[in-house]
Amino acid sequence: MITTLFIVALILIYFVIKFNTNKKNPALSIPDFWHVDLLKYVPFYKSLNHEQQSVFKNRMALFLKEIQIEGVHIEVADKDKMLIAASAVIPVFHFPDWHYNNLKIVWLYPDRFNQELGFAEKDENRNILGLVGTGRFENQMILSQKALYHGFRNNTDKLNTAVHEFVHLIDKMDGKIDGIPQILMNQPMAAAWLEIMHHEMEQINNDKSDIRSYGGTSEAEFFAVACEYFFSRPKLMKRKHPDIYQMLESCFLQETTM
Repeated sequence: MITTLFIVALILIYFVIKFNTNKKNPALSIPDFWHVDLLKYVPFYKSLNHEQQSVFKNRMALFLKEIQIEGVHIEVADKDKMLIAASAVIPVFHFPDWHYNNLKIVWLYPDRFNQELGFAEKDENRNILGLVGTGRFENQMILSQKALYHGFRNNTDKLNTAVHEFVHLIDKMDGKIDGIPQILMNQPMAAAWLEIMHHEMEQINNDKSDIRSYGGTSEAEFFAVACEYFFSRPKLMKRKHPDIYQMLESCFLQETTM
């Protein structure tokens, strides 16, 4: 009798623990209809097989569970969440345990903004599409909704602002945004990358490169701009910049096939 009661008690304890665990960690999911929209808007997702697409969606769901997204003078729509989460997953897809520990919230602005975060027509110098940073911007990202959409609407200009900003966060994992993400590169690789990077920055600044001019302003921006190119137009980069392509392929553990 005592043995039977003991077994019953163990069973009850098991189900209580299981119930409480499920309450604290609800199953991750995203709307089924997002699959169609991801196929439509996100070439990286479309290039994956069915199993990889399921993993991609699970990673998106985890991102949305961990990171807050808020609109500034706009209401955040499902499409906004979908494209921001996809942008976060694309560069770290082959790092299954990745978490953006240096990000807590994404602020979505209607359009370009200035250094003081002004975005009204009366505000001058509204030329910023996205930023991450330190100080008052620590653990925050600010994105232009218009730029977010453009990054997935135009597949020819090698520009994706959201991916650009998430690459900055990856770069920042070692404590600084300097274009040499130590979390992705060992010392010999970093030395080779510096040589490649400085050569191409010189080409950019002499108008001899198809990598956009912003990449010539600093090592940090070169890395982010090159990654935009790599994830947006990988075949073109592989043909025009095989050394940069090979380096980024090694960094992100993937050969893009789009």
